[in-house]
Formats: sequence, C-alpha cells, structure tokens
Amino acid sequence: MSLITDYDVVVLGAGAAGLFCAIEAGKRGRKVVVIDHAKRLGGKILMSGGGRCNFTNMYTSPENYISENPHFCKSALSRYTQWDFIDLVCQYKIPYHEKTLGQLFCDDTAKYIVDMLLAECKKAGVIILNRCDFNAVVKLGSGYQVDTAKGQFLAQSFVVATGGLSMPKLGATPVGYKIAEQFGMQIVPTRAGLVPFTLHEQDKEVLSTLSGVSVDASAECNNTHFNENILFTHRGLSGPAVLQISSYWLPGQEVEFNLSPQVDLADYLSQSQQKTPDALVSTALSNHYPKRMVQALLPYFGISNKPLKQFNLRELQQVIDAFTQWRIKPNGTEGYRTAEVTLGGVDTKYLSSKTMESTQHKGLYFIGEVIDVTGWLGGYNFQWAWSSGWVAGQVV
Repeated sequence: MSLITDYDVVVLGAGAAGLFCAIEAGKRGRKVVVIDHAKRLGGKILMSGGGRCNFTNMYTSPENYISENPHFCKSALSRYTQWDFIDLVCQYKIPYHEKTLGQLFCDDTAKYIVDMLLAECKKAGVIILNRCDFNAVVKLGSGYQVDTAKGQFLAQSFVVATGGLSMPKLGATPVGYKIAEQFGMQIVPTRAGLVPFTLHEQDKEVLSTLSGVSVDASAECNNTHFNENILFTHRGLSGPAVLQISSYWLPGQEVEFNLSPQVDLADYLSQSQQKTPDALVSTALSNHYPKRMVQALLPYFGISNKPLKQFNLRELQQVIDAFTQWRIKPNGTEGYRTAEVTLGGVDTKYLSSKTMESTQHKGLYFIGEVIDVTGWLGGYNFQWAWSSGWVAGQVV
C-alpha cells in the first residue's frame, strides 16, 4: 500500500459541506484530497427538493437551527451567508426560483449545483476519490494518517464531513461519530429529523384512507409550531408542517393540529348555520375541506352528521375544537430511511465555532450534518453545509 505524503488536507465525505470546504482550502493553495465511499458524488444534493435542490433559504438565521448550543451556528452563518452562496449560483448562471417562505430551488435540475461544486473543485486543484472506503485515522505528530482502500494519506488537517444517518440508501454511515469518539468527543444522541410520523393502528385504520389528501394546518409540539401543509399517507402523516414539527417531537408526546389556521372556523360555521340551517354539517365543512377528509374525520372525531340547525352552541364548539385542536399521539416516525436530516451529532462544546476545529486536537475538523446543528426544512441544512464548510476551508 503506497504512502502518499503530499497532501495538506484530507476531507472525508464528498457531500455539500466536504466539497465546499475542499474548494475553499484549494483556493488558498492547499493540496486537498476528498475521499468518499459512494459511487455517485453529491447524492443527497441530487435527490433533494424533488431533484431540484433547495440549496438555501433567503431568510436563514440562527433561529432556524436546533442544537444543544443554539449560539454555535451564529459565527459561521454570519461569515458565509445565503447571499454569498446565491452569488456563486448566479456566477454559474444557474436559473433558480423562490418556491415558498424563502426556499430557493433550481429551475431545472440539482445536477447544476453538483456540476458547479465539481467545477470549483477542479479550478482549486482539489483531487476527489470516490468509491474509496475509509478504514482508519490515527494522529501522527502534527498531522493525521488516513488509511483507505486506495492507500494511505498523510495530511496536516483532517476534515470529517460524513453527514448523519439519514437516507442510508445514499450511503449514510455512523463513521463520523465513531471518529469523534475515537478522539474523546461526546455525541449528542442522534435521532431522525424532518421525518413523517407513523400512527397507532386505530388511527391508521381511519386516516390511511385519506392517503394523498393535503391541507393547510398548524402543527404544534413543545411550544413550537409550524404553519404549512400536512399530507395524509398510507403510513401516517407527512407534509412540511409534520416534517418540521417532527424535529421537536419526542416519543410518547402528542402533536396538536389546527386544520383551519387561515380561516376562523367558529365564524365560518356560525355563519353557515344562519345562512343554510338545513345543510348537513358535512356539507358545510366540505365547502372548506376536501370532501373525502370530512367524511372520514366526522365519525373519527365522534361528530354526528346532522343538519346545522340541530347543533346547539356546545355541540358546535365541539366540532370547532375537533378540527382546530386535534391532538394525536404518533406511534413513531419512519426513521432514518426517509428522514431528511439527523438531529444530534458531535457535541459542539468540543469545537471552535469560528473554525470548526477540535479544541483538543489541532488539525481535526468536523463540518456539516455530523455536528449537533440541525436546520429546519427549507434549505437551511444546505446553508449550514456551505457556511460550516467555508469557515473550515479558510484555516485547514
């Protein structure tokens, strides 16, 4: 096995954070090699946003991130901002659009973002080795020896950009956490984030019949709420509001949904009762919701489908509460298989927020999703990858 000594930086992981760090280091004249076990580079970028890559969010701020240290992300996000990445996208003339809530997507394909990153790597002289399995890393004097299936690499700086555990089909592994533990760092317990809920059998029996139905809703749990769509599926509940709140939910807890966040349902039903007293409550609600949903939820909520005029104030309030304060206890989540991100990770107390370098081991860096910094749905996790990768790239 040959010993290669002419690299300044070894980056483990050719995802968004790893490539961006490599680019910045290469620009500084550093000799950089990126190693990755995947067959295809940038797999998570390519499949994100339905294949169009939600590459950042115009409203990115530290408040959009979950971490045991909510201040950790501030420095990186302020030094390399969403506007900086947008400028790069514009330099490559990649057409993009805002979808909703500041979410920016490619007009065409996510491949343009991967091509841009690879072009930047080429310009910066970065070497990328994919289909290259990582075996081990050891500290040697002032540097690191990295053993791989394609040889041994010596470098002054070793950057761990291995991502989390989400989407194992794309090659996710726990190797980044194992490296952190090898060097004496603790891991904030990991769990699936931005992930659909599964339901208990009695709920699933009714709600699975609504598979494909999507409605505006507000989802609330642990004093946090999101107002976006929810989607009924054959397995449970999904959609943006569900994915967002899943990152705040813990097993055994209830989630409360307001299925009429934009319209005052009390006012709507009161007016309907006055204008069309002979109409069934299902008819009135079907003017506001998908008919299939109303037909399933009325018996599920224990509401009699009778004319509006037969509802007294208390009964009408029960209807309103059922649709605006629907509390349900998920059975669990779909797990890492469909999760968009991994919560938890390398404890930030072992890292410099300005450089992502280990505070205990000079030349050892952790960036991106492997760290205990998790963004909301909507481009925030990619921005963390760009920002954390950029700040590390200035110093590795």
